[in-house]
Amino acid sequence: MRAAFLKILDSRGNRIPRTSLSATSYEGATTGGRLRNWGLSTSGPNTALYQSLGSLRSRSRELIRNNPLVDGGVDSYAANVVGSGISPRWKLEDTELKMRLQELWNDWTDHADFTGTCDFYGLQTLGTRALIDAGEFLARFVPSPQFSSLPVPFRIQLIEADHLDESYNSVAPNGNEIRMGIEVDSWGRRLAYWVYPEHPGESFLSSRFNQRVRIPVSEMVHVFKPLRIGQMRGRPWLASIILKLRELDQYEDAELVRKKTAAMFGGFIKEITPDFDPENYFGKKASATDETGATRDFVALEPGTFPILPPNTDVVFSTPADVGGTYEVWIKQQLREIAHGMGITYEQLAGDLTEVNYSSIRAGLLEFRRRCEQLQHQVLIFQFCRPVAQYWLKTAVLSGAIDIPDFFRSPGKYFRIQWRPDGWPWVDPVKDQLAEQMAVRNGFKSRSQVVAERGEDVETVDYEIAEGNRRADELGLIFDSDPRKTETSGAIQAVEDKTVLDSLKE
Repeated sequence: MRAAFLKILDSRGNRIPRTSLSATSYEGATTGGRLRNWGLSTSGPNTALYQSLGSLRSRSRELIRNNPLVDGGVDSYAANVVGSGISPRWKLEDTELKMRLQELWNDWTDHADFTGTCDFYGLQTLGTRALIDAGEFLARFVPSPQFSSLPVPFRIQLIEADHLDESYNSVAPNGNEIRMGIEVDSWGRRLAYWVYPEHPGESFLSSRFNQRVRIPVSEMVHVFKPLRIGQMRGRPWLASIILKLRELDQYEDAELVRKKTAAMFGGFIKEITPDFDPENYFGKKASATDETGATRDFVALEPGTFPILPPNTDVVFSTPADVGGTYEVWIKQQLREIAHGMGITYEQLAGDLTEVNYSSIRAGLLEFRRRCEQLQHQVLIFQFCRPVAQYWLKTAVLSGAIDIPDFFRSPGKYFRIQWRPDGWPWVDPVKDQLAEQMAVRNGFKSRSQVVAERGEDVETVDYEIAEGNRRADELGLIFDSDPRKTETSGAIQAVEDKTVLDSLKE
């Protein structure tokens, strides 16, 4: 039965060898010709990084330091992902408690950085840059003494990925396996990180350099963008374009040197009779000594003159080769590929808006912003902001900074936080405002959703509007922007309002 099952015949009734079938199924899997020995590595997600992570990280940072396009692209990415900050909004029915939590959070954000260099939102920007250049970063939760002046006795220490040695594979004293500096249990779940207290690349090293410290996962988060299932360490985002960027730099440097060298020569004097020695020509006579010690004459040109060439001489002007008409097209194509590899648009990378219109740049930005939203919610918020807020809230309750009697009985409802990035401004805000207005009036959106997409809290906005209306009513003020008093055209709606307006005019 099995032999009959394996017997496969062609159209003439001849048996087809199984090896022939498997070898010709996919051309991309062949190993002859151009594909010989190409792309045949079966390395797992961590083995591939283990062999290359250090070099990729160093070269990525070198490009950011010295390539203005890459440096600007990283700034653009961080500015769009974080903006002024991704802020939390608690989803609680108790409005008073929600406002107290929000005020306490706002007071704490200025003290969030362990080094005192940034606020909490500055740490988000710094972490985003680390995600790009190194592919990952660590954040350690550092409790502070309760008698400190902090609103909540807790700070965050950002740690570069270099502290977590990817070549450290060992067995921990408790018997757990350590892979690429990360201690895991028998199921592969993370238990702790073994990190250097000092950066391995600093020149002023202390005695603690070789003494790794074990930090449990409850006190540290590891933030990276996973690209493969089972991946334990992050990959620098410039990995796929490092070689292209380096070669493009070398090409432009060579082109610049060639141009500078060619510009040094205005022209050349051809001597038909080498032994001719004119007394004076072109109005001046300059001399120099050549390698043999003989004096040679050089021609000094002056503007506005009509010199007569001496007999048996000719002038050949320097005509350096140009880069050609395809240079700009080729450079733009290279920059487009680099921008795509970085995850930004060509216009953001090069700052070139000469070939775009409103529709094209908007379409490009929509794709880019979708990518930013993915990074915001799946990486920064989930891996960094969410655990920070949970640790912060536990510390705030334990330290007495805020009173929540049932917190430890049901903490889940207090961890329901909506993180809101900045809204996306457009070139034509009037059209976008009208579109949002139509969506709300037609029931496709709520006011809360519109306000949230702009990075604001609807309760805060409503409170500010109510407070502004109350103050305007007390002072008898009427504005065109107040829909209670005026129509869209600015006309007064009610007769009594007109009376008030007339009294104000008097």
